Amino acid sequence: MLSTTRKLALLAAIGIASVGAASYAPTAAAGVTVSVGINVAPPAQPYEAVPPPRVGYVWAPGYWHWEGQRHVWVAGYWMPARPGMIYHAARWEHARDGWRFHEGYWGR
Repeated sequence: MLSTTRKLALLAAIGIASVGAASYAPTAAAGVTVSVGINVAPPAQPYEAVPPPRVGYVWAPGYWHWEGQRHVWVAGYWMPARPGMIYHAARWEHARDGWRFHEGYWGR
């Protein structure tokens, strides 16, 4: 009788472990891009004074962000540098289906 109880406990533990493993979903890896398409052109880029360089940091220039009904200016900011990487600033691009926004990203 004891061996049957142990067998059932082992089967239950395996079942619980397999359900936990099946529900595990690791986070997405880097390299995901986000793109928003709209029919409203972004306003002209305003003048933005770039502060003097800071050691170990890269300047991310400001950009227009679409808030569903209008563009809102996001001011530039310093971000920690990534050795061996180049920062590509956020930008708007005119496409066949309207204006498309591309998030800033780090690349080689």
